[in-house]
Amino acid sequence: MQYPPITMIKTFFHKKVPVFAFLLLTFFTLPQSVQAVEFYGEEAISIGIYENLTPSIVLIEANLPDGISTGTGCVVHPSGIILTSLHVISDARNITVTTNKGTNYKAEVVALLKNNSDLALLKINTKENLVPVRFGDSNRVKPGQRVLTIGNPFGFNGTLTTGIVSRIDYPRNKIQTDAAINPGCSGGPLINLRGEIIGINQSIYNPDNNRSYIGIGFAVPVNDAKEFVETSLKRLAPKIAQW
Repeated sequence: MQYPPITMIKTFFHKKVPVFAFLLLTFFTLPQSVQAVEFYGEEAISIGIYENLTPSIVLIEANLPDGISTGTGCVVHPSGIILTSLHVISDARNITVTTNKGTNYKAEVVALLKNNSDLALLKINTKENLVPVRFGDSNRVKPGQRVLTIGNPFGFNGTLTTGIVSRIDYPRNKIQTDAAINPGCSGGPLINLRGEIIGINQSIYNPDNNRSYIGIGFAVPVNDAKEFVETSLKRLAPKIAQW
């Protein structure tokens, strides 16, 4: 058996092995480096808020005399009590709530607030481990503050949009935002960067019948919603104990 000359062996190790080792190292580390995507700053905050809050947001479909009304709701009590906009379910023959897990439930109306706040509470019977949202303080909201919304616009469930608080409409008691709010988002949360609900999305200003996105949306200040929820939960306490 003949062996290669020693000079050939030295040449291989000096010239070929480093290149081979580099290619081998790249081969094994490249997939990990591609998958190890990291997020920082406001981007990471938005992702965290979405992942934490989405399980507490539901789709609402109400069968009205003139068709189907869709909206969004926020879990406010683990027994299955959900906050939404009154106009989403007003005069509904039946109401269906779909949770983040995709399960449908029949819902009943348990409380209404028929003033300018336009709020309602629904109840579903479920064994799911529902986690309530966290309320913030709408008295501390400032124009220019970054906000997020989660809703179900046009049936696209679990849609996240971002923007700012554009102004506080004090005469109408509304928070104005340029975060995209479209049909199907009513009753959903307006969220600050701490993951707290600071408003309940209610309406948009759109003079061309939804043919274009104008970027003017309005939310009910969450302090109105907090008072309504707290008062209603106290009244419903005996029933909640049985649910």
